[in-house]
Amino acid sequence: MHSRSKTGAAYLAALSYAAILGFSFLFVKLTVTEASPLDVIAHRFALSFIALTVPVVLGWIKINITRRDILRILPLALLSPLVYFPLQAFGLMSTSSSEGGIIQATVPIFTLLLASYFIKERTTVVQKLSLLLSVAGVIFIFVMKSGASMASNSFGGILLLVLSAVCLSGYNVLARPLTQKYSPMELTYATSILGCIVFNLVALGYHAIDGSMSTYIAPLVKPDYWLALAYLGILSTLVTSLLSSFALKWIEASKMSVIGNLSTLISMIAGAYILKEQLAYYHIVGAVIIIIGVLGTNFGGRRSFEPRKASAAKPLKVD
Repeated sequence: MHSRSKTGAAYLAALSYAAILGFSFLFVKLTVTEASPLDVIAHRFALSFIALTVPVVLGWIKINITRRDILRILPLALLSPLVYFPLQAFGLMSTSSSEGGIIQATVPIFTLLLASYFIKERTTVVQKLSLLLSVAGVIFIFVMKSGASMASNSFGGILLLVLSAVCLSGYNVLARPLTQKYSPMELTYATSILGCIVFNLVALGYHAIDGSMSTYIAPLVKPDYWLALAYLGILSTLVTSLLSSFALKWIEASKMSVIGNLSTLISMIAGAYILKEQLAYYHIVGAVIIIIGVLGTNFGGRRSFEPRKASAAKPLKVD
């Protein structure tokens, strides 16, 4: 594939990532009504790990990572999933799925700052203004939605969601150089292993101490829980990791993160039509602003980006 074709595929991957992420808030809300956030996270990463391990064991996919590679990828896994997912899940317990999507849209600001400082990504004035415009659309929706009526008990949840946004920004920046050394499948498999081990050890340890081991298993007998868990464990965890790793190989972290703002629109629509959360006129106004900002960020810059050679990444071997 030519560089331009790969960049186009990267944009498609980024858009798919945003679509899946947009609905993830809805499914997180559905699962935390049946199980604790810790159990939901443990279950989703166990399912994700199993779903990816089966083709590896059968030899359909070959993963070439060593113990040293795992250690190199560990900081990435620490940001997401090990810190990001608990913050998101606990934050959504006291906020709506719409608020979750809105706060998630602050990721581009943090990503732009971190990417400029740590990996020296450069953006034009038009791109910076467009990024801020996109975030301004999100802030407009949030201010109009909450206003003076925002419940005081939601501040803790909002803070946790903001911290999760910072973690995701760090993940976007740190993943960028790693995608030049490892394939998307290798990065995804390494983070899935670490997420599965850590979250399940913590969940099982908590239930063992609390004497409530049965509650870890109880949600697994409910078909609706499995449906939501399949979305979170396979699509929202496994597939999004693959998509983001691929996209970050060919487009800048700041562009990738601002495309993620489109997930805000999807989460609001899902919250309104499925969870019956209120969707008002200011959501539409904010949505238009967000879309203009996303387009400006991605198409308002100089055509100066040249991706690194694909040969720098380890090839994925498929039998």
